[in-house]
Amino acid sequence: MKINTNSSILITGGTGSFGKQFVATILKQFPEIKRLVIYSRDELKQFEMSQVFSPKQYPGLRYFIGDVRDQSRLTRAFEQIDIVVHAAALKQVPTAEYNPMECIRTNVLGAENVIQAALDTRVKNVVALSTDKAAAPVNLYGASKLCSDKLFIAANNVCGGRDIRFSVVRYGNVMGSRGSVIPFFLKKRSEGKLPITDRRMTRFNISLEEGVKMVLWTILNAWGGEIFVPKIPSYRITDVATAIAPDCEQVDVGIRPGEKIHEEMITASDSYTTIDLGKYYAILPITERYTVEDYCHHTEAKPVPLGMNYNSGDNKTFLTIEELRSLIREHVDSNFIA
Repeated sequence: MKINTNSSILITGGTGSFGKQFVATILKQFPEIKRLVIYSRDELKQFEMSQVFSPKQYPGLRYFIGDVRDQSRLTRAFEQIDIVVHAAALKQVPTAEYNPMECIRTNVLGAENVIQAALDTRVKNVVALSTDKAAAPVNLYGASKLCSDKLFIAANNVCGGRDIRFSVVRYGNVMGSRGSVIPFFLKKRSEGKLPITDRRMTRFNISLEEGVKMVLWTILNAWGGEIFVPKIPSYRITDVATAIAPDCEQVDVGIRPGEKIHEEMITASDSYTTIDLGKYYAILPITERYTVEDYCHHTEAKPVPLGMNYNSGDNKTFLTIEELRSLIREHVDSNFIA
């Protein structure tokens, strides 16, 4: 499904890090877009965002107060919307561990509300954002996003005669996003010490711009039912600390509840239905709508080796300290100096 000036798009969690970058990208390409709705529950964040992206400058822009926990509000917001990008979530691991039902209400029940509202309106394409923590989850946040992924994939089974498709985009840590390690280390370095959870720890890395490009690619190419996974580099947490503050002491503090040493995005069990699309992998559903063979034939993709595991610790590509510094200047702080 192509995006153009006649498109009507809504993004849940639209005032978050991803939402801001997504809106900036769409408005840069289509400043006269028919409709672009920022759906979120925080009026202050909407006000602040409207100072940067003003409806006066962009007539199709709308700010819509609402919570994904409220299905009736979602249904009203989805009226005359073509494309929904679902980015709203409670994503802080310790917060989810301490407040489990709040996490479930937003990440699981909220996902179901988005699905039902999309089915009840004329939405044609829904792309939900996931996380590497949803693969073989060990924390509630990851488990809730795995449930969300399953709900969106299964939604394709109940479309009936509706012209709608649901798909998922799963990627790793977003460089510079709120609550992520790089902004945290940048703030802490003035203290002369950086807390290191575990010196063996690795993570996948993706920029906000790359995440937005992937979602836009998915809107254009998804058949419905896929979990798309990007091929991205990893970093070592100790290298991030050294890149940001080479003179700071690195203090071991131990991993937090629900954390992994290494993250994974495709498990060995997923490999049986995973294909290689070149820039991305896709975990395909077990469905009667199409087979892995059909998908590969029409997309020139190839099945991955059985038993393949895509995890940050065994990744083929790791960012060097200098590469990390360059990326921090490009995506986080243009004035950054180590």
